Amino acid sequence: MEAFFDGVIAGYGIAIPVGPIAVLIVDLGARHGFGAAFSAGLGAATADLLYATVAAVAGVAAAAALAPYADPLRLAGGIVLILIALWLAFSVFRPAPDRETPATSNRRLFAGFLSLTMANPVTLTYFASLVLGRTSGVTGGAMAMFVGGAFLASLSWQTLLAGTGVAFGSRVSARTRDITGLLGAAVIVYLAIRMLW
Repeated sequence: MEAFFDGVIAGYGIAIPVGPIAVLIVDLGARHGFGAAFSAGLGAATADLLYATVAAVAGVAAAAALAPYADPLRLAGGIVLILIALWLAFSVFRPAPDRETPATSNRRLFAGFLSLTMANPVTLTYFASLVLGRTSGVTGGAMAMFVGGAFLASLSWQTLLAGTGVAFGSRVSARTRDITGLLGAAVIVYLAIRMLW
């Protein structure tokens, strides 16, 4: 169980710092409801699960393999974030028509947030460094518990963000949601610029 709780701490450690993913999940909850925001959060948590698994299995070797691609991945991630921020800002003024069923839309949100979160190799390095400190005498079962704890912690945090967005959206006017949508887009642009620099 110690490995599980270590994983929980690691999962919260990577999920809690406020970044563009958190801003987007809260905004999705406020504008499109819990289902959409939860699907996005599940995508982000699944990326943490995959990176924690890779770190547990391959550890430093996987982080080293991605190291040469860190700059292109950072550039691609920054550009994608700016595009998302522009889409978010324009959707305030011109809401997109609802052409998809909720299930299709939620699957696309899951895939999009999984891809966006996977574009950040820092997550793999983070988990690899934590796993490296545990490799001495640790069994495969303990590593599985660590990975499971990290995933559940990340998912619980993303779910809290989704619920926060829903609660926020139900208590404010449409105009306030529009203003916060624009502020969220500005925050994402700022974070993207920091990522690119």
